[in-house]
Amino acid sequence: MADQLTNSEHRFAKIVREQTFEDGRELSVLNFGPTHPSTHGVFQNILLMDGERIIDCDTTIGYIHRAFEKIAEHRTFYQITTLTDRLNYCSAPINNMAWWMTVEKSLGVEVPKRAQYMRVIIMEMARITDHLICNSILGVDLGAYTPFLYVMKYRELAYEIYEEICGARMTTNMGRIGGFERDFSETAWRKIDEFIEGFPKAWDQLERLFARNRIFMDRLVGVGAISAEKAMNYGFTGPNLRATGIDYDVRVAQPYSSYEDFDFIVPVGQSGDTYDRWCVRAAEIKESLKIMKQARDNMPQGTYHADVPDYYLPPKEEVYTEMEALIQHFKIVMGEVPVPIAEVYHAVEGANGELGMYLITDGSRSPFRVHFRRPCFVYYQGFGEMIKGGMFSDAVATLSSINVIAGELDA
Repeated sequence: MADQLTNSEHRFAKIVREQTFEDGRELSVLNFGPTHPSTHGVFQNILLMDGERIIDCDTTIGYIHRAFEKIAEHRTFYQITTLTDRLNYCSAPINNMAWWMTVEKSLGVEVPKRAQYMRVIIMEMARITDHLICNSILGVDLGAYTPFLYVMKYRELAYEIYEEICGARMTTNMGRIGGFERDFSETAWRKIDEFIEGFPKAWDQLERLFARNRIFMDRLVGVGAISAEKAMNYGFTGPNLRATGIDYDVRVAQPYSSYEDFDFIVPVGQSGDTYDRWCVRAAEIKESLKIMKQARDNMPQGTYHADVPDYYLPPKEEVYTEMEALIQHFKIVMGEVPVPIAEVYHAVEGANGELGMYLITDGSRSPFRVHFRRPCFVYYQGFGEMIKGGMFSDAVATLSSINVIAGELDA
């Protein structure tokens, strides 16, 4: 049995044996995870407890490590897309677009304005669905289930839009090098307009139930707080960093896909606690809706993909009827058209923060090296410090508010 204990459990067990209190109470070791219901993924937190108060914490990952980066080094560039959308599966299209933009950067491809605006609409919708899940599930973790139901209708609508665009709902494999595989259909545009028009009303209902709710605020204000300095030292980005008062957003700091064309603000908090993280995400949802509406109203004319025949898949109807198109499709998918030698890093503002793709190519059919900068992996390192001294019930709320997605954490 002793051989099955982790180093943390050995260390905490020693503390439990050696620690004595005059009032007779004892310390204990509690495994928080690695099962899913309260840990939001397959990872483990080993807690040293004094009653219900957390004295110390060690975090453990690696339970579902899938070796995405190493697999990517043995796949062609088109085949890697299906790995990226399994990182943060709550906002998969952002991962897809980040990968295509990284490959386009290595190729020097200029994407048409229309395709860039189309990408912005999809990425902001994905950000909304991700924040929607985070903020509504935080309520569920505290025992408030009903508001979650108010907004799930629109997550379903977003998935219907994805399905109309690319045929998939959750793991989307959306887009192509240079843009999209096809223009959005009339049905897709109609559903996008329906989303932009209808979702704010549903979100306002959820906000009215939560934002100034005394029980909700009592459970979140001052809980799981982290200072701006510590957040920066840990490498926090995204809403978890902005909740501390730092307004870093990749869309503003290093604009991509024409984000410089859009008028929006970067919401920030002040205290870096669980309530501020909830409020920042709630405000970002409204800003994303503004961006979607601007992109929809000002959609440029033109083509939906760049003119890069060596890397852009030919239309399906041609693949099915013309030998030359079938051969070209085969060459691209199987990597017979190599990517030039390059070393690039490209970052986008993922739903959880800076999502970066580091790519080294050596001229072959597969990347020489791929590294995904997953925001979850970075900020989860600070979770143990954020919950020390708090109650166990507060640890659940804190973990929910930082929005750890196991696929992005444990790639």
